[in-house]
Amino acid sequence: MIKTVPTKPYTDQKPGTSGLRKKVPVFQQEHYAENFIQSIFDALDGFQGKTLVIGGDGRFYNREVIQKAIAIAAGNGFGKVMVGQGGILSTPAASNIIRKYKTFGGIILSASHNPGGPHEDFGIKYNAGNGGPAPEKITDAIFAKSKQIKSFKIADIGTVDIDTIGTVKAGDMTVEIFDPVKDYAELMESLFDFDSLRKLFKSGFRMRFDAMHAVTGPYAKEILEHRLGAPNGTCRNFKPLPDFGGHHPDPNLVHAKHLYDEMMGPDAPDFGAASDGDGDRNLIIGKGIFVTPSDSVAMLAANAKLAPGYKDGLKGIARSMPTSGAADRVAEKLGIGIYETPTGWKFFGNLLDAGMATICGEESAGTGSNHVREKDGLWAVLLWLNILAARGESCKDIVTKHWETYGRNYYSRHDYEEVESDRANALVDELRAKLGSLPGTTARGLKIAKADDFAYRDPVDGSVSEHQGIRILFEGGSRVVLRLSGTGTSGATLRVYIERYEPDKARHDLDTQEALADLIAAADDIAGIKSHTGRNKPSVIT
Repeated sequence: MIKTVPTKPYTDQKPGTSGLRKKVPVFQQEHYAENFIQSIFDALDGFQGKTLVIGGDGRFYNREVIQKAIAIAAGNGFGKVMVGQGGILSTPAASNIIRKYKTFGGIILSASHNPGGPHEDFGIKYNAGNGGPAPEKITDAIFAKSKQIKSFKIADIGTVDIDTIGTVKAGDMTVEIFDPVKDYAELMESLFDFDSLRKLFKSGFRMRFDAMHAVTGPYAKEILEHRLGAPNGTCRNFKPLPDFGGHHPDPNLVHAKHLYDEMMGPDAPDFGAASDGDGDRNLIIGKGIFVTPSDSVAMLAANAKLAPGYKDGLKGIARSMPTSGAADRVAEKLGIGIYETPTGWKFFGNLLDAGMATICGEESAGTGSNHVREKDGLWAVLLWLNILAARGESCKDIVTKHWETYGRNYYSRHDYEEVESDRANALVDELRAKLGSLPGTTARGLKIAKADDFAYRDPVDGSVSEHQGIRILFEGGSRVVLRLSGTGTSGATLRVYIERYEPDKARHDLDTQEALADLIAAADDIAGIKSHTGRNKPSVIT
């Protein structure tokens, strides 16, 4: 039986960079999740009788919302839903399932790298039929529908067993519970030289992978230890927990400091890596060296041909605007296109679908390729392993040789988290107002060559996205970028990106913060970061 349930709209259901993210108690309000799921369906056409993928990262409230999503999908006329066993499905694995089985789309329940628990974060996002995050025209339509919703349709099907693999009926709809790891592992095996990786581990190569009690645990355990023969214990914290073990599942040098400390220690393994809440981000640390996400994109692109899936070369490289220009120099040497997009993986989708780019990356530790339409943490780790196996060199040697060839982009991101929204918006508004007067002036001895508010014209469909981040470019190639993040759930996060290009290999071993010190000070002089935020230092430096 299908019920039409009266409801009233909420005014705060505008999707951010990647879906709707709020605290769990917000989603637990009466009909809050139901309203948003119904608004997704109201914004779409042509799904009657089609298949929908549903899964999440296992965080608190995941299982409850999966039951709601199944029942609302049945109420709206989907013919089938595919659900990862136990409600588990990493974001890149969901993208693969959508693409492999040509489903209509998918609902992914995650707040990515944000913490989980009864009072922490939850999220819902819709991925389209290409496997990628819904484009802005769809998310705008979802928000519009959420503001005028009057009812939602839900099938009275009771609780569906999502823990047993198999197929069941839910009213007129079929529910298939599937192994969330199998298809993804097969995809990875098609891209990388698993025989060489088995030999690498057999030779005594040691690795540490920290799943941070998040969704990549089962994937890493199956691929690294079971299929590639890495020693038992290679994967740590591999059991997904609703609160991520009480930790913050963001693979950066603050929240994964224990891994960094181990990799800098006297008995460090050869290679260290981690992934985040929903499995789309990565942290790469070699023995004695941290690889910045921006450098990682460039180095993976420069060496991608060593992996079977990329032996024919790359069509192009795409990076988000705040990501360093290290990948640009690789693209130039390879003679391929380089595309600078706004932040948000959805902007890479058109380039990938059009065959214009093969590898994409963001400074926020998201890297991926045309194998899916999401960033993919474990994919990046496996490509690094494939490169290490093929070159027979250490991670540190590969990094330093890359810098010798291309030069080094000293790069850092300073995050000011949970800033009062009014203060953060005032900073951005005041900075925008004086952009026209900045070129030709100096700050801390650095002459400003250009200042703008980044706008992007999509080369595939011609759509324009404005106000994507304020750029201050200095003579000599250094720059500072400021933008407000759309991934948090409370207040505003101000991100400040600082970059200096250094071609001289004699100056490639400087401390990053020291190398950027004058630029950091200049950013504060220009934007008034301390006075606007009331903070003397960032919350997180990466």
